[in-house]
Amino acid sequence: MTVWQAYIDTTVDLSYEYGFCGYIVANDKEAAKPYVKRFKEHVEAQRDSLPVGHYKMYLSAVYVYELRLKESIHPLKAMSLAKEATKLAPEDPIVLSYYGTCLFYAPKPFGSKKEALKYFKRAEEIFHASEWDYCWIREATLMYIRQCQEKLNL
Repeated sequence: MTVWQAYIDTTVDLSYEYGFCGYIVANDKEAAKPYVKRFKEHVEAQRDSLPVGHYKMYLSAVYVYELRLKESIHPLKAMSLAKEATKLAPEDPIVLSYYGTCLFYAPKPFGSKKEALKYFKRAEEIFHASEWDYCWIREATLMYIRQCQEKLNL
């Protein structure tokens, strides 16, 4: 993770910041706080230049991370933004995978592994295009598909 952290420390790349924040929030809440704050600032700064749906997706992720850090309480807003992102970008595998992740982790009645699997599978179909060959989210999506299938005994 030190290589990932060094990259995040020197580059503004929302996709990698999103992934790193998820990791560090789960593993070191105190160390995560400045990274989540910085991620939020970068999301806001790039709001108008992001692909459609990505602003709402990344803002949703910020709310999830802040919730996990106990810095804010916006679970419904986070889920609403994630769902809205799928409506804005229904063919974007990153957005679809992100919403699947939200559904995967959210407690019932908000979340559902069965519903998450649908979004992961749709994202995975789109990830087959060569432009996604080196996207880390593609690999994460495959991992989530396997986890959903295990939990659903499929």
